[in-house]
This record gives sequence, C-alpha cells and structure tokens, in this order.
Amino acid sequence: MMSTMQTAEKGLKEEELLQSKTKLSQARNWFARYGEALGALASGILMAAAWGIEGVNYPLAVVLYLTAFIAGGFVKAKEGLQTLIEERDLDVNLLMIFAAIGAASIGYWTEGAILIFIFSVSGVLESYTMDRSRRDISALMGLKPETAVLYKDGVETVVSIEQLAKGDTVVVKPGERIPADGIVIEGASAVNQASITGESVPVDKEAGDEVFAGTLNGQGALFLEVSRPGESTLFAKIIRLVQEAQSEKPASQMFMEKFERIYARLIILISMLLIAVPPILLQWSWEQAFYKAMVFLVVASPCALVASIMPAMLSAISSSARKGLLFKGGAHLDNLSRTKVVAFDKTGTLTIGRPVVTDLIAYQGYTETEMLRIAASLESLSEHPLAKSIVVKAQESGLKLERPSEFTTRTGWGIEAQWEGDTWKIGKPAFMDQSYATEELLKTVDRLEQEGKTVTVMHNSLGAVGIIALQDTIRPNARQAVDLLKKQGVKVAMLTGDQKQTANAIAREAGIDLVFAELLPEDKVNKVKELKQSYGSVAMVGDGVNDAPALATATVGIAMGADGSDAALETANLVLLNDDIGKIADAIALGKRTVTIIKQNIVFALCVILILIVSNFSTGIALPLGVVGHEGSTILVILNGLRLLRHSYQS
Repeated sequence: MMSTMQTAEKGLKEEELLQSKTKLSQARNWFARYGEALGALASGILMAAAWGIEGVNYPLAVVLYLTAFIAGGFVKAKEGLQTLIEERDLDVNLLMIFAAIGAASIGYWTEGAILIFIFSVSGVLESYTMDRSRRDISALMGLKPETAVLYKDGVETVVSIEQLAKGDTVVVKPGERIPADGIVIEGASAVNQASITGESVPVDKEAGDEVFAGTLNGQGALFLEVSRPGESTLFAKIIRLVQEAQSEKPASQMFMEKFERIYARLIILISMLLIAVPPILLQWSWEQAFYKAMVFLVVASPCALVASIMPAMLSAISSSARKGLLFKGGAHLDNLSRTKVVAFDKTGTLTIGRPVVTDLIAYQGYTETEMLRIAASLESLSEHPLAKSIVVKAQESGLKLERPSEFTTRTGWGIEAQWEGDTWKIGKPAFMDQSYATEELLKTVDRLEQEGKTVTVMHNSLGAVGIIALQDTIRPNARQAVDLLKKQGVKVAMLTGDQKQTANAIAREAGIDLVFAELLPEDKVNKVKELKQSYGSVAMVGDGVNDAPALATATVGIAMGADGSDAALETANLVLLNDDIGKIADAIALGKRTVTIIKQNIVFALCVILILIVSNFSTGIALPLGVVGHEGSTILVILNGLRLLRHSYQS
C-alpha cells in the first residue's frame, strides 16, 4: 500500500514539475516576443514621469530615470554584452548604452533616457520586421496536420502522418486539412490552397486531381491516394525553403555587419580622444569635452546604416512568400533585380507539361493499336513526360503492357530496351538508325513537326515500326508573362531539348524571339553561359531534373514549385509555388524595388550621420537633438523597408 502511495506521489510530483517547466517555457517565449516592446513602453512612461517631477523631487526623478534606463536598455545591453563576451567585439548596442550612461554621468539624465527610449523603439520596429517574416513560417507550421484517417479494407484508422506511405488511401472529411500530397480517387470538393499556392479562391477538386498537404478541404469528403508522404510533401519543402531564406544573409548585409564592428571600435577611439585631447589643446572644460564626445558617440553610430538592409530584405521575402514567390535568401532578390535575360525551359514550364498523343502511324504491317502497345510497354519504365503520355494513352485504350528488359535511357535522345527477343529503340527521329529513314518516313516526320507536334519514332532490328506524334499545350498565361517581361526591358529566351519545329511553334505562340532547340542538359548549361557573357545577369526557369544544371549555372535559378522535380527545387534560388510564370515579372520588379529602397536607406543614413557630425563640431548641437536626429533616421529607414510588406503584384 505504501509503495503504491509513494509511486502515486512521485508521479504527481513529476507531473507538477512538468507543468511548471511548461509554464516557465511559455513565459520565456512570451517575454522573448513581447519583452522588448514592453520595455520600450515602460521606458517611455518612466521617462515622462521622471521629467514631470524632476523640479519637485530630483532624487526620485533620478530613480525613475535609472529604472527607465534598465527597462528600455536591458535587451540591447544583453545583446551587446553577448557580442562582447562571445565574439570579443563591439557593436552598435554597446555604443548606445555607453552614450546614455555617459550623458547620465554628467547630469543629463533626460537626454540619456530619451536616447534609450528611442533606441529601444527602433529595436522594436526592427524586431517586428524579423518577426513578421518568422510568423509566416509559424503560420505554416500551424497548418501542418498531425494525423490522418487511413482507409484500408473498408476500415478507417487514425494514424500519425509519419506512418503514411506512398500508395496508401486516406479519407479527408469536410473541414479537415489534407494530410499528404496525393491524387483524388473518389469524391469532389473545393480545396482552399492559399497556404501553398497563394490562391485566395478555393479550387474545385475531383477524381484525378492533385491535392497538397496542409491545404483545407471544403464541404465534400475526399478519398486520396498518397503520392508524397511526410517530409517529401510540397508543404514540408516550402517550410524548409522559408527557413533557409530567413537564415541566409545577402553579401551586402554581411559586409555591413563587418563594417559595423570596425566602425564601432573607431567611434569608441575617437570619443576617447575627444574627451582627452580638447581640454589639453583647446582649453575646453572636461564637462564640455565629455558632452561633445557623448553627442559624437550618438550621432556617429551606424544604427541606421545597419538597419538599412535586412528589414527591407525580410519584408520583401515575407511579402513574396504570401503571393506564391519563395526566395531562398535576400541575395537572390538583389541578383534578380539585375536580370537582363529570362530563359525558359519549354515542357512543363512554358507548356503545361502533359502532352497528349495526337497521331499514330504504323509500319511493317503492325496495326496502330499493336504499335501503341509495344511503345507503351517500352516506355513503361521511363519517367519522361512524353513516355508517360504514351503509357496513359495505352492505358486509356485498355491495352495490356509488358515490362521490357535491359532498359537503358539515352539522356536527351530516347530509350533502348530488349522486348520479345529483339532490340528496340524509341525516341527522337535523330535517335533512329539512319538506314531506316525512308523518304516517306522523313516527309511524315517533317509534316508533323511543322504542325508544332513532338515526334517520336520507334524501330526494331528490321526498321521503323511506327511514328507517334504528341502535342503539349501552352500555359494560358505564358504570352502575358512574356509580354510583362519585355515591358521591363528583359529579353526572353527558350532552351529546350525538343525539335526545332516544335520549339519554334511554341515560341511563336508565346511571343519569344530567342529560341534554342535540340539541347542536351549540358548544352543548356553552355547556352546559359553564353547568354551571361552576351547580356549579363540571366534567370533560368525550369521544372525537371535535366534543368537542374542550367538552374545552378544561371545567375538566378527559378523552379516550378507544384510540378517541379526535387532536383530543380533544391537547386533553384526562387520557387514559383503555384507554377505561375506570370509572377516572374513581379519578382524582378520586387527585386528592383528592394534594391532601390536599400539604396535610399543607405544614402539617407549616411547623410544624416555626416550632417550631425559636422553640426556637432561646427555650431554644436544638444544631445537630445542628436538623439532624435540619429535614432529618428534609424526608425525612418526601418519604416521605409517595411513598405515592401505592401508591395503590389501585377498578376
């Protein structure tokens, strides 16, 4: 009995300890989020109260001023001391604290308190910018479903999403979040995809349509076949990419941080010289020299310069993420602003990427149906979009397929395999043994290509067996996307492995002038290099594994997010979450606007610093005026950067 009671008491104590730890953790999180803002508010109230009673009760006023110093300066002092202890370096935070303490030490309590208050307010604004970007990821994390309803043999079972595997069937009831990427196999509903694609209007889904994890089901029940579970879902990739974007700093910001450290040391040195030298050489009083040194310490500090870049960059990244444009870092905004050429892959980028079989022409006595069955059997192991379309056509026709053996992919050309005791090839017309290229076959191929169709030729050891023509459809907004880029003075090119005639037909429809066809993956890389040499900054847009090398070579790689391959998503610097290529012009405009705002901030901050320094040594300025001028400029550059949160998008 005693043992049972002791066990119960022990369990109760452990539960209480766990609850207290949870409460402590919640309190810490709350303070981390709101502590700086509350400190700034308390600092302002205490400063105003101290100023009000200064003439009546000076000792109490000093206590209130001192409390205002602590309330407003605690967070910044902590950051500055961490930099000093961990990195053995000075930063802007310590400069401001030193200046405030220095002002108070010669009796200028009000001026010191004003400095701390405005400095803390500017810190709150900067933190708000950072938090606004972090809240996007927090909001996304909040949309992550934890469980799914697995449907197997007529039985529904609630499981964690980690237990789902490709091919599982799950049930999504009305109002629930979709637990994994998948294909609807039964049911119909409207799905709110705003968290993934930025579309504000729910999208109707029925059998055969793709849905994404984290999106919200509407009024209908859906049965889904899981295609990408767990961490491989588009939703999980988006979270990882946003996290990368938040942690990556542009080169300009890294330079500014290095400059800040060196500059802070220089300011401290000059301030010390100003305290020591003028009383000896210029017969200034020690108090006069110390006061001017404190004013210099305030007005010369690079607070506004340091705040010129990251708030603007993070605001732009946060704004674009809500509109379906996912930058992996601020550096890519800068690079994109200089874009002179945008090069598009064709299949899956300019076109929808789901070509359909339009023509079947058989030879050697084969019927069209038999020729299609053989072609689909050969292509059944291929991942190429054209191969998948041929397989789909055969399946729709109810044909039974057989797996080939010794299957080999010839990248950029086609496939070769053993089937029913013979060697077969299927791919581009140029992949065919030229001894089989009869005049009739070449004329047929040319006619189909002139019609803008992609032609695939199949042959065995006896000769050509058949021709299969496929045609992809251009994206509805492709022409508009190209026109928007041209209006910005950007040249548009198309790089494709497809035949020239097909490429030219798509290019004419999209309004593209620079067309480079029949390119292997390495040819695309070389062509991107040539475009960079001829024009300068090049953005490459693609979706497939074969586009990844070109995406990596380009100044900025842009991947299609919804249908893009993992290789393209990992390599790219910018991801179009809903595959809307019309947003590329928006991204370039956002990059240009961001760079313009950063330049405005830097020029403004430098001008304010120079004017205040010159005024301090020529006519002399009061410390409160120096504080307002310097910290006011910091607040203004942060607010200027925050304007990017409201960037307008054209499409």
